[in-house]
Amino acid sequence: MIGKLLINPLDTWLKTDNQPLIISGPCSAESEEQVLETAHGLAKIDAVKLFRAGVWKPRTRPNMFEGHGEKALKWLQLVKRETGLKTTVEVANPKHVELALRYDIDVIWIGARTVVNPFSVQEIADTLKGVDIPVMVKNPLNPDLSLWIGALERINEAGITKLAAIHRGFDFFKKSAFRNAPMWEIPIELKRLYPSLPIFTDPSHIAGKRSLLAEITQKAFDLESDGIMIETHYQPDKALTDAKQQITPEALQILINNLIIRERTADFAFESKLEEYRSEIDRLDAEMIQILARRFDIIDSLGNYKKENNITILQLKRWSNILQERLENGKNLGMDAEFLIKILELIHKESIARQTRIFGSTSSPTE
Repeated sequence: MIGKLLINPLDTWLKTDNQPLIISGPCSAESEEQVLETAHGLAKIDAVKLFRAGVWKPRTRPNMFEGHGEKALKWLQLVKRETGLKTTVEVANPKHVELALRYDIDVIWIGARTVVNPFSVQEIADTLKGVDIPVMVKNPLNPDLSLWIGALERINEAGITKLAAIHRGFDFFKKSAFRNAPMWEIPIELKRLYPSLPIFTDPSHIAGKRSLLAEITQKAFDLESDGIMIETHYQPDKALTDAKQQITPEALQILINNLIIRERTADFAFESKLEEYRSEIDRLDAEMIQILARRFDIIDSLGNYKKENNITILQLKRWSNILQERLENGKNLGMDAEFLIKILELIHKESIARQTRIFGSTSSPTE
């Protein structure tokens, strides 16, 4: 059952000035120099309203860089003093919240790894009771809208009304072009359920690499995202964490300049259904490619087996039977016979080519 969220308008805690709203900064606060150099670069970009930096980093394995903790919070105080930018950090437990408040952090966010655990979210919510600070909640790692809503509700019930969600993509069961699959239909559905809830997009964690950032950012604004959280670093190639997905402040300015901001339609039901279809196509395409890869692995094993047993590559009777059987199956499923023949012939041609290479011959196989 979907409850109500009591939410203050975004403009009451983060002025947009009718521009694309950008939250930006390094994945990790690595040093005072790195934080300040990056912040001064971002302060030149009018659209950047909030400086982000990872102070506590939830790493998959121990003995990796996990952030500088409280020391880094002092660097963020310098950012506010020298640039005027507001600051935001990720928190994962009550102690993080207490320290963030002590060092005058303006906004906090709860990360995807924390959102998956309702006990952790409730502990953070309990710590926030009686506190007036904006909180942003990232989606959980897995595509579970109810879990995301539950985290928002827990924080809201603690009295936090300056509330926003961050869409950072979801773990995908297969490899894809993205680090985390966008599954746009999920944040669109969240917006449909809670029209007043600001939803930001995190292109950095969706993309995982710089080459996709512009595409994802444009898509986010096309789907009426309220802003983006994007990772920047004054020397991204030297970053201690997530170097491949960070860009310089100068590159961010170019990205912003190339954005096309369109009029809003508010037709969330239409967009949600559209993205539902597209996501299903993406999933099926990924499955299809995986199946083809497995099929050709078996073809390679078959080719080696034929070679070891001195059997010819091309078995005309077998191919004829395959073609007839597959066409019959396709017909029963309503597929066009001509299209199916083209697909089968392409697969057969590649199978023959792979076996020919295994046999060590570049000539066409003959019976």
